[in-house]
Amino acid sequence: MNRTAPYSVRLLGLDPGLQHTGWGLVESAGSRLRHLGDGVISTDADQPLAARLCLLHRALSALLEQWQPDEAAVEHTYVNKNPGAALKLGQARGVVLLAPALAGIPVAEYQAMEVKRAVVGTGHAEKPQVEAMVRRLLPGAVIRRADAADALAVAICHAHHRGSRLALARGYVPA
Repeated sequence: MNRTAPYSVRLLGLDPGLQHTGWGLVESAGSRLRHLGDGVISTDADQPLAARLCLLHRALSALLEQWQPDEAAVEHTYVNKNPGAALKLGQARGVVLLAPALAGIPVAEYQAMEVKRAVVGTGHAEKPQVEAMVRRLLPGAVIRRADAADALAVAICHAHHRGSRLALARGYVPA
């Protein structure tokens, strides 16, 4: 895949879920963002859990091979009141974290409020506000699913925060 600028980075945002995992890929070059792709990986609820997790891993691995992102970012999941649902979501999240890590891709994690604040300006934004801002920040992007919009929001959040994370990782201490 060709890059717009030699110093650009490809950032893959992931919104984990067992039923639907959203993904969104942006190219970040300085303060400029470009939409490269997005979609949803869906699993069949009638299949055994192990088969669903395997499908999720294979689909993510194929996605990583196709797009070759430089970094990945995953949204922390909302803890559901239903313990069974929370456990299944946690297992899917484990696969979502594992796939890029196995490919040698650095993985960052962000709280939902952090993603909303980075994209909309407030951590208490509603989903439609987030999706509208994603469309504004990525002109020309045709986003068909809310899960994909959420994943693009995670990628945008990472684009905004990655400079600070890199500086801290290198030992930068503010004066």
